[in-house]
Amino acid sequence: MFTDEDFVDLYPADGRPGLSPGQLALVSVLQFAENLSDRQAADAVRTRIDWKYGLGLELDDPGFDYSVLCEFRARLSEGDAAERLLQVMLQRLVEAGLLKAGGRQRTDSTHVLAAVRNLGRLELVGESLRAALEELAEADEQWLLPLLEPE
Repeated sequence: MFTDEDFVDLYPADGRPGLSPGQLALVSVLQFAENLSDRQAADAVRTRIDWKYGLGLELDDPGFDYSVLCEFRARLSEGDAAERLLQVMLQRLVEAGLLKAGGRQRTDSTHVLAAVRNLGRLELVGESLRAALEELAEADEQWLLPLLEPE
């Protein structure tokens, strides 16, 4: 989605050779999409195959320290780099046919908030069920054993 040529000015000016701004931009997008902290995002780059594949990294790539993300965001906030990042991302999504121009857009957020609220409630129910099953398993694992399927 992002190439280094789009963000040459975002390489650090001093220190070790910089990580690819294109990859860091994609990590930032994935981090936001999954609501991860910098540490969790850096761990995902190190350990998750789907992230390595999406970033074009080798499976044995060691990743990077989580502080790199904070430094990258600081460089991104200078000038118009964040706007450029958004424009490049939108352009690539349009080129891939994932986003279309034009049409009517709703300006109120009521329907979005309602959908998020419903998802939050559904997640709460799922987590409550999981916690109850874990407590049951600890209290009486023989009761739970016949209910579990081998796979």
